[in-house]
Formats: sequence, structure tokens, C-alpha cells
Amino acid sequence: MYNVCCRIVNNSQDAEDVLQEAFISAFKNLRSYKGDAAFGAWLKRIVINKSLNFLKKKHVDISPMETLPEVIDEQQADISEELLSVERIRTAVGQLPDGYRLVFSLYLFEGYDHNEIGEILDISSSTSKSQFNRSKKKIRELLEVNSNG
Repeated sequence: MYNVCCRIVNNSQDAEDVLQEAFISAFKNLRSYKGDAAFGAWLKRIVINKSLNFLKKKHVDISPMETLPEVIDEQQADISEELLSVERIRTAVGQLPDGYRLVFSLYLFEGYDHNEIGEILDISSSTSKSQFNRSKKKIRELLEVNSNG
């Protein structure tokens, strides 16, 4: 759950605070858990909601970063295995603009589809798809830059 918070709020101290609030909320609302889903999924949803609420309170802009038309890159960059170390990818994800990072994390790590992400972030599903594709492109760029210098 801590990793979920970190991916969304992008700050370890804030993630600790948000996680604590999420566990307090879960404990207070334990009676509302109906068993329809796994307990971990129920708790994870609380953690995600608390993380997103935290960002909204901080007035983090989760709207699209660019209004440029999306260009689909047909040629995938050849990235060596060394370049794809977990720590390098984690660092690159952390360097993404907030909107990109949120969509990327919710889609890839948390398993939400673009319609769900659109509802969660109050954006269209096409904006979610666009931000996800742009986030992948930005991560590739960050990995290439960091490997060359």
C-alpha cells in the first residue's frame, strides 16, 4: 500500500501521511466492508482515493499537460537491459509531470482501465489514453538521456 501511495503522491513523507490516513479511514469504516471484493482490493481503493484527495488538496494539476495531437511512435526505441533496471525506471516515473505519472501508475501498476481513470481523475478516457502514451514516450526519453549522460 505504501508503494501505491508513493507512486501517486511522489513523495515518501507525504505517502507515509496519506497511508496513515487511509488506514485510519479503513479502520473507522471497517463495518462498511461487505466482502464483495477482496479485503486488499477494498483497502487499496481507500489508499488510492486518499492519495488522489491529497493531490487535489495540494491543487496538483492532473489535467492534460499538452494539447498537441498525439503522435504514435511506430518505431520502439531499442533500450538495453541495463537501461531498464528497476531503479532507473522508478526514477524516470518519479520525474514525470503529475498528470502523466498518475495516469501511468493507475493504468500500469494499479490495473485501472482508461474509462475508470477518466472517472477517478475527472478527465475523458481519450485524455487518459493520450497521457498514458505520452508518459511512455517521456519515460523513454528520460531513460535515453540518463543513459547518455
